[in-house]
Order: sequence, then C-alpha cells, then structure tokens
Amino acid sequence: MIDDKQFDEIYEIMEGSFPESEIRTYARQRALLSNPNYRLITETDADGKIIAFLASWEFSTFGFVEHFAVSPLLRGSGLGAKLLSQYIEQSQIPIRLEVELPESDFAKRRIGFYERCGFHLNTYDYVQPPLREGQADLPLNIMSYPDRLTEAEFFHFRDTVYTEVYKRLK
Repeated sequence: MIDDKQFDEIYEIMEGSFPESEIRTYARQRALLSNPNYRLITETDADGKIIAFLASWEFSTFGFVEHFAVSPLLRGSGLGAKLLSQYIEQSQIPIRLEVELPESDFAKRRIGFYERCGFHLNTYDYVQPPLREGQADLPLNIMSYPDRLTEAEFFHFRDTVYTEVYKRLK
C-alpha cells in the first residue's frame, strides 16, 4: 500500500516527467489508488526515497502502462530499463502503452527505448482523452509487447482503456 509520503514522491516525479496534459490533478491521481485494477510499482534508493515508478492498469487480457518515469537526476542510468524489464517478466499478459507521435527527436528516442525493450509501434489512429478540464484530446501511438496489435486487439484495447481508465464512452 502506498502511503501519503510515497504518493507525494511519485507525483513529484510524475510532474517533472510529463506535461500537464498527460497527468491528472493530484487529487484525481491519488483517487486511483483505491481502484483494484490500478497498480504502482516503485524503485527506491538506499534511503528509501522513491526514484522511479511504473503505474499500470491490469485487465484480464492486457496490462496498460499509463505512466512510467525515473527521477530526472537518474535518467540514462539503466534504472528505467531495469524496472520495465521486471514488470515485463512478472506479467502473464500482453502489455500496452501510449507514446507521443514520432515527430520530435525526444519522442523518437523514447520510442526507440521501448523498441529496445521488445515493444512494437502500432500506427492505428488513437487519442488520449483529456485528463484535466478544458484540455483537448491528445493524439498518441500505442506500443505493444510482445507482438504488434491486430486491428481487433487495438479496438479492444482502446475501448477498454476509454471505458475503464479514462471513463469515456466508446
């Protein structure tokens, strides 16, 4: 169970790693902790401070990594690859995640990181619904592990995530 101090450490990393359009408000993010499908995996330093986390949703047919980040001071250290590899090894079901469109060098590097970890880029049209009031849909791509998605698998993923994660009707 994540306590208040741990959640604050996770949210601090989240705010330093994602644009506002890709994270919920503090209260809405914290409320997810009571959802039985939502799971947080953390990595701590020698002092017990959280330095990386992976936030996933576990459904019967796939896992969805919604947020995954390493403390800015430790990026490039291999910690992210280690945490993601552990998650993949423990998962008994295929894994999906969202990435920015490959329109910037940073987005291309992020996609390359996931490809080196065994993920495949799928190019079906997809948007992340707004996570905060007044925001627009965010066009993204879906990456999948261990295989590319068929069209039917993509639509199943999209419909499940829209309904269960984003609370948006199909």
